[in-house]
Amino acid sequence: MKLILTREVNKVGNAGDVVTVKDGYARNFLLPRGVAIAWSLGGEKQIEGIRRARAAREVRDLDHAKEIKTTLEKATVTIKVKTGTAGRLFGSVTDKDIAAAIKSATSVDIDRHNLKTSGHIKKTGTHAVKVSLAHNVVATVNLTVVSA
Repeated sequence: MKLILTREVNKVGNAGDVVTVKDGYARNFLLPRGVAIAWSLGGEKQIEGIRRARAAREVRDLDHAKEIKTTLEKATVTIKVKTGTAGRLFGSVTDKDIAAAIKSATSVDIDRHNLKTSGHIKKTGTHAVKVSLAHNVVATVNLTVVSA
């Protein structure tokens, strides 16, 4: 089956690539997870948009990754959320929320799949979030969750 990848898949390809995989792998794994879309002439037009978005988030080389790391570690990232009694959140802070807060604080676009937290963030306070930028470059961002 011919597919267009929307995200990077190990041993298959990168976002924006047109790949041919077995039908079962496509139907049972790639398509339900939203990692790929079925190839069509209309989908072919989306490839350029996917590649542009990937290039905006992509780390060019090791020096660029270290530069981004210093920017992220110096930044003050704050998220305002609704809370109940004793600083407990209604729900939790998601990866999308963290990525959006990092982008607004530093203007660095981070892929939310590269974020690692130590469990769910369900309380106000300061939390450490690790951002994987390159093979051996990991930035630690101090995230402050405050009541809105």
